[in-house]
Amino acid sequence: MRAVVVERFGDPSGMVVRDVADPVPDAGRVVVRTEAIGVGGVDVVIRRGALGSFGFEPGLIPGNEVAGTVTAVGDGVDASWIGRRVWAFTGETGGYVDLATAGVEHLTVLPDGLSSIDAVTLGSSGPVAHFALSHAHFAAGESVLVRGAAGSIGIAAVELASQGGAKVVAVTTSSAERGRRLRELGATVVLDRAGHPDDGAHGGDGSRGGDGSHGEPDTFDVIIDIVGGEAIPAFIDRLAPNGRMVVVGVVGGMPSPDFGMAVMRSFRKSLSFAAFSLDTIPVGERNSVRAAQFDAAASGGLHPVVHSVLNLDQAADAHRQMDDGTVFGRIVLTP
Repeated sequence: MRAVVVERFGDPSGMVVRDVADPVPDAGRVVVRTEAIGVGGVDVVIRRGALGSFGFEPGLIPGNEVAGTVTAVGDGVDASWIGRRVWAFTGETGGYVDLATAGVEHLTVLPDGLSSIDAVTLGSSGPVAHFALSHAHFAAGESVLVRGAAGSIGIAAVELASQGGAKVVAVTTSSAERGRRLRELGATVVLDRAGHPDDGAHGGDGSRGGDGSHGEPDTFDVIIDIVGGEAIPAFIDRLAPNGRMVVVGVVGGMPSPDFGMAVMRSFRKSLSFAAFSLDTIPVGERNSVRAAQFDAAASGGLHPVVHSVLNLDQAADAHRQMDDGTVFGRIVLTP
């Protein structure tokens, strides 16, 4: 089968397509013939070599979520899985392949009416957004800022916060067109990447928000941050009293070592800062939320946004687009 291999960390040119042996499932695992493969922000961070301390080494196959049909099962797995359409988590790596393997506990059956492409657009990002809002103790009537809302996690967070009764759903993005599309998904305030009102991304009534001059908040009860990077302290300063910031990604890099001083400088505001990983949520809870979100997407209640669909051989091109910051939604690879 074909597999995309990161032979050299750094820019996408270090990714190559290789022929490798077809997998044989170990006990408790299955083989999935992939129909769609999600390209996520964590794949990009791993490919850059930014997570070397976590044990990633050259030669790895990136990707962690696929959708397709189960073709083989290992010992201890019910043979009735064979032929079923599923979403699968392959682990931190191993997804950019024709034939993927996954533990049976990491499978979610796809409902009728949901494509494999939509499944890998929502399968990881939807649960991350759901549990990040829960981790932030978000409640109806609160204001929410989603930093880096143009990716699949950010889009899901915007839509879920809006459906959850947020008073204001603000987003940071880089263009008026992205702002318009995010408003269609529930955003009410659009800010630029620095968190300031975007003159080119206001609503049809001319409202901009974000600076308090149009009745919109300049601070927020909850901030969901997918970007990370050096600007984290500036966004901590945008928290309202008792505000909570939850970081779910670092596609913009790690913050400076002293970023926590922003919390301490605002000691009397009782601010909270947290990192969140889906790894801390029991698998059964993840699967339950994912299945419910798949049903909602199949019925039109949630809206997976696909930026483009590329062939597996174009994985490096997908990563170049991710590095350029031009992606709105998720890039999906197909065999």
